[in-house]
Amino acid sequence: MKITLATFKTSSIARKIAAFVSGLLVGFSLPPWGWWPLSIVGIAMFFAICNLSQNNRESFSLGTLFSIAWLSLGMMWMWWLTAPGYILAVILFSVLHGIAAVIANKFGNASIARPIAHSLAEVLRFSLPFGGVPLATLPIAISQSTFADLVSIGGPILTTWFVLQVAAVVTAYFNRRESRAKVLQLFAVIAALQVFALVVPSPKPTGDTLRIAIVQGGGPQGVLAINASARDAFDRHLRVTQTLQPTDELDAVLWPENVIDVVDFKSSKEFDEIVGEAKRLNTDFIVGITEDAGPNLFTNAQVVVKPSGVITSRYDKVRRVPFGEYVPSGLRSFLSAIGAPMNRIPSDAVAGKEPAMIQIGATNAAVVISWEAFFAGRANSGVESGGEVLLNPTNGSSYTGTVLQTQQLATNSLRARETGRWTLQAATTGFSAVISPKGEITDRLNIGDAKTLIVDVPLHTGRTLYSRIGDAPIIFSLLFVLTAIQARQKRARARIGK
Repeated sequence: MKITLATFKTSSIARKIAAFVSGLLVGFSLPPWGWWPLSIVGIAMFFAICNLSQNNRESFSLGTLFSIAWLSLGMMWMWWLTAPGYILAVILFSVLHGIAAVIANKFGNASIARPIAHSLAEVLRFSLPFGGVPLATLPIAISQSTFADLVSIGGPILTTWFVLQVAAVVTAYFNRRESRAKVLQLFAVIAALQVFALVVPSPKPTGDTLRIAIVQGGGPQGVLAINASARDAFDRHLRVTQTLQPTDELDAVLWPENVIDVVDFKSSKEFDEIVGEAKRLNTDFIVGITEDAGPNLFTNAQVVVKPSGVITSRYDKVRRVPFGEYVPSGLRSFLSAIGAPMNRIPSDAVAGKEPAMIQIGATNAAVVISWEAFFAGRANSGVESGGEVLLNPTNGSSYTGTVLQTQQLATNSLRARETGRWTLQAATTGFSAVISPKGEITDRLNIGDAKTLIVDVPLHTGRTLYSRIGDAPIIFSLLFVLTAIQARQKRARARIGK
């Protein structure tokens, strides 16, 4: 069977298959595959298919199928954590893009309306439900390209719109019915934004450095906390730490998230061992601890332990993982009643309330614990409070494969650009990494490695444009343009009616 443009114009099934394939292309643009140009190719193909849609029902189907393919690949990590949750999340977020496809068809200017409608669908996905799931995103896909510099001026939302708008320009270019002048105008807008992102002033080095050792203990992946000994991860990280020497002249040693799981850290054997190592190396230890906080409650924190045995700084995780670290209010009994494995989440994490910052001697460090790295606002809260470097201690040992881990690396590349800070990712089983303020991954430990990374981190001061303005102006701008398009369309119809 010969497939031509006429096939897609006349066959609803062909259009649906094409929408699904275009979503797969976007999925493969994400880490760990990382073929980022496919994001633009896939979205351009999807927009072209949407232009052939016959009605709202079909538009909804095309948008939903496109997103199911995209998110099924990009959120695959969730399958090993909770298969039902994975299926529900993919369907829910795909429906948002199905609705966006319908909304975009209500406007006469599809080349502008489609990118905005789907950007707003992503805004909702970043936030709802239960705080959102900002993974498998378009900014993550392009994180290692020059385009990602846009996050320094407009964060993940502007960058999402940018990728969608570039794809819309490609679609318009090959659409004979589109005005060449309009295509050039759109191209000029996105080119100007890219140039602005390259030339806008960025945070500057203070001239000081922090000599820090990142410790990665290694060990197996795909192991849930309820199936592991609380001591295993600690012993692995202690053995690696013991390879460090006083001659390394460290300012700090960074351990990953919740390597220490105890009832009360200060009174534990593990505390004494950490203090012993801090004394041996004559340096501060930044360690991830999990402590009991009452019946069926626990805390997840990063603390700074001095060689003197004093805890001088503490940050408690604010953004908890829904259905990973806590069960949303009122759902635990319901989910238990329908047979969900609530034994995997026997207790709930208590959310912290403080800005994401700790003090390491005279240095202020922004810190986001694991999942929080996916939320730009958490990293920015630490920078707002004076953070001169960004730390991301994390524990990815519950996950199988590298989909989540590689996306977290890509995300921290975005956070580094957004904040203008060197970013250090410390992982239990990998990947631990060092990332420059330009988003370049300068050093990395592989999955399973039991090693240290010693780095002299330049400290930075000042804030990027995005750090100052946040997401609200970008969202309001998208809504304003969409409203302006609708108003213009109404005036045009009114003139025709006369």
